[in-house]
Amino acid sequence: MKKGLLLSVVASGFIFAGGDIAPVQPVVPAAAPAACDFWGSIGARYEFKDGDTSTTEFGDKANNTWKTSIVLGVEKDLGYGFGFGAELGAYSHLGLTDIAGQTQNRAELSQLYVTYKVGNTAVKAGRQALPKNLSPWAWSSRTLGVLDNAYNGVVVVNTDIANTTLVGAWIASLTPQNNTVKINGSDEGLFMLAAEYTGIANTTIDTSAYYIPSNGAQGKAYSVWASAETKVSNINLGLQAAYADADAGSIAQLGAGTDSSYAISAYAGTKFDAFDAKLTLTYMNDGDAKLNLDGGTSALWSDFSAGALGYEVVPGNKQEIAKLDLGYTLPSNYGKVYLSTIADKPDHGKTAYGAALGYKFKVAGVNSKVEYRYIKNKNFTSSKNQRIRIEGTYKF
Repeated sequence: MKKGLLLSVVASGFIFAGGDIAPVQPVVPAAAPAACDFWGSIGARYEFKDGDTSTTEFGDKANNTWKTSIVLGVEKDLGYGFGFGAELGAYSHLGLTDIAGQTQNRAELSQLYVTYKVGNTAVKAGRQALPKNLSPWAWSSRTLGVLDNAYNGVVVVNTDIANTTLVGAWIASLTPQNNTVKINGSDEGLFMLAAEYTGIANTTIDTSAYYIPSNGAQGKAYSVWASAETKVSNINLGLQAAYADADAGSIAQLGAGTDSSYAISAYAGTKFDAFDAKLTLTYMNDGDAKLNLDGGTSALWSDFSAGALGYEVVPGNKQEIAKLDLGYTLPSNYGKVYLSTIADKPDHGKTAYGAALGYKFKVAGVNSKVEYRYIKNKNFTSSKNQRIRIEGTYKF
């Protein structure tokens, strides 16, 4: 996937259309951008599911899903520091209802923005994706390349300070499933400040803070996040902390309760030849304020995955979570086999377990994956869920 450089300084993933690139410090100005840069992807996914009931077993057509996607994006340098970008995304089942009971067709203008750059400061205004690392409370995920949610607002990025990226943002609304939802039901929006520091060898420190003012009818809300990741010899280490609070009657996505939520997550990982391993531990209190603005999967490192049959941290119940990731990279570029396991011990209820065993590979330029996932959780809707997913995405 191409990422056109509308800016002569590569300031942050905030400025790029995809919104999923880690920030890069401006050591050397980039070469002059092309007049116009296009990118896109084509994807397909098929899933078999088992919900552990007599009507949701493997083989039932109603429990299978088939989805195809296409993404088309463009960035254009207009000169004098100005530029613009746009992205179209669409899902389709291609009429194949004979092999999948669930169908979905959707097309949207997922991004439309203008940019302006002067010195080491860049501004991006319009509908845009936000990256998880610097905006963990309000970030953009993708399904088969298509944005699940974007944000309407203005983002300012500055890199004047050495080894430091500073970000300020005002977000007016979010756009889940192509619907526009005002922050707190008003035009006051959400304010965010974030910073990333990379001045310590092999270390990245990220911080971000959010504030949603009260509009009179609905209460205020705020969140603070911080993380530090480093590498010592062959060991990768990370520490993450998150806090969120919302007044009763604040926006529905954050819950109507008044108890603040906080979580601490830490990981240690290593790689030896073709093998890699990572252990993540998380503690979360029993607060009911959600750790994601749109109510979906949080940016906590312990979250199993986004999407159906993923295992996500659920606010309102104190939890102790352990997640282990193992991987083996096959020789001669034949892909990677991986295993992820998770155990979640809530304060009230039974321990939940989950595992995912998969194989990632690339053939003819297509990034492909085959995965089996198992979740056993008697504290929620059903005691067991299974899923087999086959998918591929071609980026251009």
